[in-house]
Amino acid sequence: MPFSPRALVRLTLCLLAFSSCKRADGPAADAPAARAATAPKAAPASAPAAAGAPVAKAKGRWLRPDGGYILAITTIEADGRAEAGYFNPNPIKVAWATVKTEGADIKVAVELRDQNYPGCIYKLTYLADKDRLVGTYFQAQMQQTYEVEFVREP
Repeated sequence: MPFSPRALVRLTLCLLAFSSCKRADGPAADAPAARAATAPKAAPASAPAAAGAPVAKAKGRWLRPDGGYILAITTIEADGRAEAGYFNPNPIKVAWATVKTEGADIKVAVELRDQNYPGCIYKLTYLADKDRLVGTYFQAQMQQTYEVEFVREP
């Protein structure tokens, strides 16, 4: 039995409404609890942080000397999710942060999602011999990537 035109319109509207729904497990930019707690899926080469693992070396307040920006990593969960703050000098919203190991490296990733920071991403590696975080900063508005370095604040 063929569908009536009215039934086809209803079915189409239902499908459109369903397709626009967001998944509950994705990063939520505006949910305060999800800013630092929601993280992207780990790359296969990444391993979650184990209790007492060396990833704890990434905790602390880090200064980016070229601009005075502060990255503060306060907690690191066993699954690699981290709680982080970013200041320029006022707080900038952090959408998510992770600290994980990749082989012998400790990798830090942070996404900023605020006014003038629409999806800006830091991808950093901890250098134990220099006690620094080095890597890249993707400036989303300009679609440019910069080499950056953070030094630990005392």
